[in-house]
Amino acid sequence: MAPFVVFEGIDGSGKTTQIDILRRTLISNGHNPVVTLEPGGTPLGEAARPWLKSLGNLTPLTELLLFNAVRAEHVTKVIQPALDAGRIVLCDRFTASTMAYQACGRGLDAKIVGELNRLATGGLQPSLTIFLDLPVEAAQSRKDTGALDNFESQKWEFHQRVRRGYQDMAASNPKTWITLDATLPKDTIAENIWPRLHPLL
Repeated sequence: MAPFVVFEGIDGSGKTTQIDILRRTLISNGHNPVVTLEPGGTPLGEAARPWLKSLGNLTPLTELLLFNAVRAEHVTKVIQPALDAGRIVLCDRFTASTMAYQACGRGLDAKIVGELNRLATGGLQPSLTIFLDLPVEAAQSRKDTGALDNFESQKWEFHQRVRRGYQDMAASNPKTWITLDATLPKDTIAENIWPRLHPLL
């Protein structure tokens, strides 16, 4: 199976930028990667994205269930078929986001979140998770305060819990996670990603 690479981090950490750089690097090395994101990647995911990102009246449990309903469709229709076909998949967020935001941020039971993640993915796990670690203050300074979504508009303490959750997951999974300082120049970050991914190709 081809490598499944997931980018994680709080909003504003530069995931989209790094995914695009890696995509171009892979293409220049003869690969044809699939680039996708959560929530999204399928018609269902795109339809649910505004509900999950823009509406602030969902209960935490509803949010969790909706994320994983969208994820089940995403894995079945996009991610797994691409991996089975030998194509590298680059994904902006996956199950670690749900653990960070819904368990650590919202306070839902981590065991329940983990079990729903497992059911939705069929046990699929990333080959490599790239955690772009950014202080909350730096992330907030990068955002347009006039266009904040349901998660970006949360209080500082929420984002700090999310960041700490990511840090704990990275520390617990040193073989499959790498933590990179997201305050560094984008080219420097990219230069640290390629050596870790290359052996998996």
